Amino acid sequence: MKKKKMLVPLNLQYFAEGQTLFELKQNMATIGQQLQKVEGELAQKAVDPNATMDEIQALQQSKADLKMRFEVIKEQHDALEAEQKAKFQQNKGIQAIEDPKQKVIEAKAELIRATMTGKPLSEDVRQALGDNTNPATGGEKLLPKTVTTELLHEPFVKNPLRDISTFTQETNLEIPKIAFQLDDDSFIGDTETAKEIAATGDTVVFGRHKFKVFVPISETVLNGTSTNLVQTVEAALESGLAAKEKKVAFATSPATGEEHMSFYRTQDAIKVVQAENKYKAIKAAIADLHEDFRENAKVVMTYADYMDIIETLANGNATLYQAQPEQVLGKPAVFVDAAIDPVVGDFTYSHFNYDLTMLRDRDKDVKTGIELFVLTAWLDHQIKLKSAFRIAKVAPQA
Repeated sequence: MKKKKMLVPLNLQYFAEGQTLFELKQNMATIGQQLQKVEGELAQKAVDPNATMDEIQALQQSKADLKMRFEVIKEQHDALEAEQKAKFQQNKGIQAIEDPKQKVIEAKAELIRATMTGKPLSEDVRQALGDNTNPATGGEKLLPKTVTTELLHEPFVKNPLRDISTFTQETNLEIPKIAFQLDDDSFIGDTETAKEIAATGDTVVFGRHKFKVFVPISETVLNGTSTNLVQTVEAALESGLAAKEKKVAFATSPATGEEHMSFYRTQDAIKVVQAENKYKAIKAAIADLHEDFRENAKVVMTYADYMDIIETLANGNATLYQAQPEQVLGKPAVFVDAAIDPVVGDFTYSHFNYDLTMLRDRDKDVKTGIELFVLTAWLDHQIKLKSAFRIAKVAPQA
């Protein structure tokens, strides 16, 4: 007589909607125990010579049914657990997020959304971004420390001068023009430098020149993922800051009050060295620098000018195109499209300083209706010693 198949009855309670997480855990434990029991019985039947194939197949079917039920309940359990965990973290705030990087991303996203909706910034967000400003003092629109630091030091669109110039972030910054002193002023070997310090003093005082960066944000991006929102806004802000830095440093017609920031300024101008072509002008400018500056000198120029020099020097010889700029010019080259005339010198004496205060605000483009995230910053660029630089120009033909 054949034995009946061992079938586990389907308990519809396991699949009922609205179960609590505790009930799902209990159901998983119950099914797990049954599965473990059937697996044990199956193992015994498999080595029992008296067991029929029908009995073994019945146990295999029971095992498969139980595994399927267990996976269905586990899927429900995991989904409900994730949902409750997310709600718990949301109710508890950003501080509940364990991953430090994700916490900062969520805090940045909350800062952007709060700015765009005109809502105050929560204390959790301030702490996550390193902002200890008391909202009662009117600092609610200040950009927190973490955001400000990353905007200045982790640019998405780089200003090449950031790799060679000096960058700081201080309020009311004053620094000496020369990093060391001796008890006798005669230690300054360059007569131009000595005259410059005698005429303008030995200290550089940085000012505050206000500018704004506008970032258009669509409703889709604003309501999208925190990661995409933060990347979109930060990339635009970083690009804006880099563009402003290059603009003031290479302006041929600087804005009123910003004349001192440009290498091409006409008042208190940097010395111009001329030759019959730009290659010879650059070589002459390097030679004209005092040795104190020549050692660390670099050439900032357009890539188009460099390629013109290579084409002229190569004269059909392809090997020169593979040479490093330092081998061609005698000094490393940095390519900036705004450098219409090559600037040669020690760029540690080119100093950009941002005021610590950065403001965030919102605006609206009335023409398009797009909301704008607005960053207000204060920048100054000081050429600490103009004698550390030369402008290389082609001499006008007679």
